[in-house]
Amino acid sequence: MKIIKAAVCHAFGEPLRVEDIQLRAPIAGEVEVTLDAVAICHSDITYAGGGWGGSLPAVYGHEAAGTIAALGDGVTGLAVGDSVIVTLIRACGTCGSCAGGTPTLCETPYDGDHGPIKTADGGKLHQAMATGAFAEAVVVKHTQVVKIGDHISKDAASLVACGVITGVGAVVNAAALRPGQDVVVIGAGGVGLNAIQGARIAGARRIVAVDMSEEKLAIAREFGATHGVLGSREKPWEAAQEALGGRGAHAVIVTVGAIPAYDQAPKYLGKGGKVIMVGMPHSDAMSTYEPVMLAALGQGMVGSKMGDVVIQRDIPWMVDLYDQGRLKLDELISGRWRLDQINEAIADTKTGSARRNVIVFNS
Repeated sequence: MKIIKAAVCHAFGEPLRVEDIQLRAPIAGEVEVTLDAVAICHSDITYAGGGWGGSLPAVYGHEAAGTIAALGDGVTGLAVGDSVIVTLIRACGTCGSCAGGTPTLCETPYDGDHGPIKTADGGKLHQAMATGAFAEAVVVKHTQVVKIGDHISKDAASLVACGVITGVGAVVNAAALRPGQDVVVIGAGGVGLNAIQGARIAGARRIVAVDMSEEKLAIAREFGATHGVLGSREKPWEAAQEALGGRGAHAVIVTVGAIPAYDQAPKYLGKGGKVIMVGMPHSDAMSTYEPVMLAALGQGMVGSKMGDVVIQRDIPWMVDLYDQGRLKLDELISGRWRLDQINEAIADTKTGSARRNVIVFNS
């Protein structure tokens, strides 16, 4: 067993503790990745705060990039020394969802309590989200990683693993946006900015960002929003419709887990439009809407997990767009932190002003 440093959650709502843990070698079908960077996602914060329950102690973190250090038996197409993006999408490849082209909904369960990590004294340690990347290294299934070139920095690459594919994918895959259609993006945080980028790349006519902060609306324009609406104003959907020339949107992408955002989302829609539900509220939180309006206007609401991506298909073209200067990644990084600063980085993320904070190793 290898000894590495990791940020461990021992109790919900308490600071993470950076300590030694055990990491076993990869077995058949797995790879070991030495991490260079892991970004802090709001999902990690919600889990660590107890918002969705779960097993403790645990290592969170799921938005990472690094270099392959070892291969388990039967792994092909990858080699020691390859630069990779590490995702939480542990697709089996054979269940009905995987075979049907939706690996983000893989039906094969994973028991993180019996994964590759243990506490320093050999006790149970939960590998959260099948990744556990708030650590110096991870062992994951080989289908969770995508090989990239060395030309892209690992801190920028780490963002692709979740925030980028979730936001861009929600527009391109879930909403199936066509050129000339209009989009409203509720929330201009990390995922929201990527949804805005996705809409720009897909050829949206107008892109309206909705947020509670004027500063974040200004940033949204830098990423491609054509208009910004303060969510705190009375009936913000009316301002959005005015920005869209007096009509509703073809797609409304909800990227925050706030219940008021979900309550209001259908009000931004035009006839035949769809709400794409991306942001994840705490368990048991409830939203309300008028189903008669959805039925009468031919509208819909659909959930989108991880942008409905197929990582081996979608991550390479997103990285290529970055290479061309058409997808912003470096601009998404608000701050770079060491592992021993992770609680400070989490606190900064909770303020809502950060786009993405990144833990950088060996810096």
